[in-house]
Amino acid sequence: MDNNNWMQQLLMLGIGTTSVVADKLREVGDQLVKDGKLDSEQAKTVMDDMVQQLKSEQGNWESNMQRQLRNMLQDLGVPRQSEVDELRGRIDRLERQVRDLENKLWR
Repeated sequence: MDNNNWMQQLLMLGIGTTSVVADKLREVGDQLVKDGKLDSEQAKTVMDDMVQQLKSEQGNWESNMQRQLRNMLQDLGVPRQSEVDELRGRIDRLERQVRDLENKLWR
């Protein structure tokens, strides 16, 4: 399982959700202007502030999600990429040593 791809998909889900909420906020703002409850400049200011706050919170959400995912993967015993790379290097060295020993035996 590609852990980075899985994490990226979750982060993209968060970004997509934020985008949908921002679109809905704009729709609400347009409706408030249409109903005469706000003028267009007030609606734009309010909606821009809310969208900016959403984007700010999205960054916090992404950081929290990444931290929680790392903790969860660690709890499950899923090795980090650096650990896998280190083990691959050790395996390569051991395979080379075995080949060298086999070659010495057959000489």
